[in-house]
Amino acid sequence: MTVAIRQLATTRADFEAEFARVLHWSAETDAAIEQRVADILADVEMRGDAAVLEYTQRFDGLAAKSMAELEITQDELKAALAQITPAQRSALEAAAARVRDYHQRQLEACGRSWSYRDADGTLLGQKVTPLDRVGIYVPGGKAAYPSSVLMNAVPAHVAGVGEIIMVVPTPKGERNALVLAAAAVAGVSRAFTIGGAQAVGALAHGTATVPAVDKITGPGNAYVASAKRRVFGKVGIDMIAGPSEILVLADGSTPADWVAMDLFSQAEHDELAQSILLCPDADYIARVLAAIDRLLPGMPRRDVIRASLEGRGALIHTRSMEEACAISNRIAPEHLEVSSRDPHRWEPLLRHAGAIFLGAYTSESLGDYCAGPNHVLPTSGTARFSSPLGVYDFQKRSSLIEVSEAGAQVLGPIAAELAYGEGLQAHAQAAEFRLKGKQR
Repeated sequence: MTVAIRQLATTRADFEAEFARVLHWSAETDAAIEQRVADILADVEMRGDAAVLEYTQRFDGLAAKSMAELEITQDELKAALAQITPAQRSALEAAAARVRDYHQRQLEACGRSWSYRDADGTLLGQKVTPLDRVGIYVPGGKAAYPSSVLMNAVPAHVAGVGEIIMVVPTPKGERNALVLAAAAVAGVSRAFTIGGAQAVGALAHGTATVPAVDKITGPGNAYVASAKRRVFGKVGIDMIAGPSEILVLADGSTPADWVAMDLFSQAEHDELAQSILLCPDADYIARVLAAIDRLLPGMPRRDVIRASLEGRGALIHTRSMEEACAISNRIAPEHLEVSSRDPHRWEPLLRHAGAIFLGAYTSESLGDYCAGPNHVLPTSGTARFSSPLGVYDFQKRSSLIEVSEAGAQVLGPIAAELAYGEGLQAHAQAAEFRLKGKQR
């Protein structure tokens, strides 16, 4: 049966209206979820461990009688690493090494303190320091994501964060060995089998067992997203993630099967995920559609893929690759594949994307697992103003200012003039007291 995916063309009069329908997605959380999350967070803040334990018993079906039973020890993490297959361990360690190397280079490029002195001896600069403690949320339940452990914990570790606290839901007590092994490889300090809004609340407010953190990162369901939004301000957060997205910008030179599978790679996440193809070659679009129909029946998650492609997917015929690049910038996708003979020709035209994958051999899935750059990326068009998770998300910056006596004579009159203009006399006089001839 043919997949009923939208087929648009920029030459059609109705393109803008249809394009708007493709992109429409509301980040608003259901009012009932918002109220439930607010209640859970307030309860966790008030009752601490008792509330976290109660919600974990209720929502995850765990029979734990104390919070101590919900903590995963370092010995258990190491045991999980020893338990997985040699091939799994090798893959985890290789991926972690590449992710660590990439973020180490990121640290060297943008994560260092710096300072300089003016001619009069005034020192100005920036002091970069890591956060003391962060919490990483790792999804659990329907699927397990060891890659998310690496992508959140490794850059935090490279940044110099003192303590990394992991929370991961384990419905019915099923602990995923790969997730725990990834935590051992990535340097997680403490781990708890809790999830949902109650886990976010515990990390934000702290309990007798779960330490309060400075920032919470990592994806989750609607309850987790709502909870992160609500605790922002008390703690930092990375972003509010929406459904996963892939945009393939193709010139028709890549095998159609490859592109079809790349579209599947995001569609299989969930029904709200979005997969879009932009291409100036109508015949090639037809070949990709035929590949979709041929390959879909063999996919284990074919029902999810079909729902995603039919609900939010699109094959868009453009006038040119230049126009495709312009439309890509309007979409600002999470993942952007430039599947062409000469991807570097088009890369300078692409301004907004979470991650850009250049060339036919660069499948998005390599970036998800082991290429090195972070896979926690802005979604829903937020790549217009935000960036992938990185070392910089686990650091903060303090300005350094040391004004010399000579510098005070130069800066004092400037500051005083502006302060008087704002009606702030104490500000002005604090500067003037340090001027020669006006010192008291």
